[in-house]
Amino acid sequence: MKTASVMFATLVSCILLCCSLAIAAEPIRIGGLFAVTGPASFLGEPERNTAQMVVDEINAAGGVKGRKLQLIAYDTQGDTTKAVQLANKLIKNDHVVGIVGPSTTGDSMAIIDVVEKAGVPLISCAAGSKITDPVKKWVFKTAQNDALAVAKIYEHLKHKKMTRVALLTVSDGFGSSGREQLKANAAKFGIQIVLDDTYGPKDTDMTPQLTKIKGSQAQAIICWGTNPGPAVVARNVKQLGIKLPLFMSHGVSSKKFINLAGDAAEGIILPSGRVIVADVLPTSDKQKGSLLAYVKDYQKHFKAEGDHFGGHAWDAVMLLKGAIERGGDSPAAIRDQLEKTSHFAGIGGIFTFSAGDHSGLTKDAFVLVEVRNKDWALVK
Repeated sequence: MKTASVMFATLVSCILLCCSLAIAAEPIRIGGLFAVTGPASFLGEPERNTAQMVVDEINAAGGVKGRKLQLIAYDTQGDTTKAVQLANKLIKNDHVVGIVGPSTTGDSMAIIDVVEKAGVPLISCAAGSKITDPVKKWVFKTAQNDALAVAKIYEHLKHKKMTRVALLTVSDGFGSSGREQLKANAAKFGIQIVLDDTYGPKDTDMTPQLTKIKGSQAQAIICWGTNPGPAVVARNVKQLGIKLPLFMSHGVSSKKFINLAGDAAEGIILPSGRVIVADVLPTSDKQKGSLLAYVKDYQKHFKAEGDHFGGHAWDAVMLLKGAIERGGDSPAAIRDQLEKTSHFAGIGGIFTFSAGDHSGLTKDAFVLVEVRNKDWALVK
């Protein structure tokens, strides 16, 4: 009898041990919201691809604290209603501990209330300053703020002694945020905005706005938007024979823009993260090694160049990984550790978050690039 009891107790112990090991082996679920299809697919596709690539590589190296990460990613199609529905699904059905994305400012702004109420950390891949300014407890971002991009352009204009500009911004979340920053910071750099116009996200001809700009006193044009609109603007500028320098935002810093704009892209200047010019950075650049590694890694997996936008997802996943390693996998612990992140060298720049700063970058995260011979080159 005693032997049977001992055997039974041993069996029960084994079952309990196996159960506890199974529970311990449960993957850590992180969510992804990316505009993989639709007008913003040039953002969402490389972000989704990069996020999955990084998760796979983390898992192949042993995971995080011995547990694998599981990326549960959905396609928002750049639709704010879908983004809200899918954010709720990730939190309520999939029980994720953090969310990477969305790809666009509009989608990101739409789900802020969802993650704030649920207490789940969000690391947005979009650029609008409003996403983290003012600071929201559970919201962080990896894309460089548009205010920093504005400063980079205005500094260049000031250096070139160009003081009068015309603005042409898209009437969506990204364009509106950029327009606000362009107007708010002009006086600080001695810039006068002589014409301020907009275009719709689905517009296919901007010649009426550009004809007005052509007749104005502007010395330069600043277009703020994401593809395909800025490519239309570039082509229209060339068609109208406008000789003014044309500046774009970081919203088009990928080869996709050059392909869409064709010959009209030549000479256009914009602020960008360093990744698209990684090969021509000086050897002294602290990010060069990791940037080249990312570009090579993405090329190997997807037969395409790793870009500025995919880099936002690389940063977001790695920031989550670091927070989990330091503080555990509960949403609250992740949030607290994200806020303590200091000098994290990512693809988009060197991140230092704090209670008063959930974007974590300075204008040094940007370089000015120019289209030369259908490729990117550093502006000297």
